[in-house]
Amino acid sequence: MPMKEIPIWEKSNLTLEEAAAYSGIGINKLRKLSDNEQCQFVLWIGSKRLIKRKKLDEYTEKMYSI
Repeated sequence: MPMKEIPIWEKSNLTLEEAAAYSGIGINKLRKLSDNEQCQFVLWIGSKRLIKRKKLDEYTEKMYSI
């Protein structure tokens, strides 16, 4: 049975590529932001980096410039 494709806006965690498409923020900028140990919207699973969609939304709502 093939995996069901879930729309980006329904996923709780996104890949860098999905997060870039979702947010309009470039992959390199997301990578740079999420490399910071204080980053609230990154989830590391081993060496795999996922972006917490809701936390990314909260972050961008607070920011004037990134």
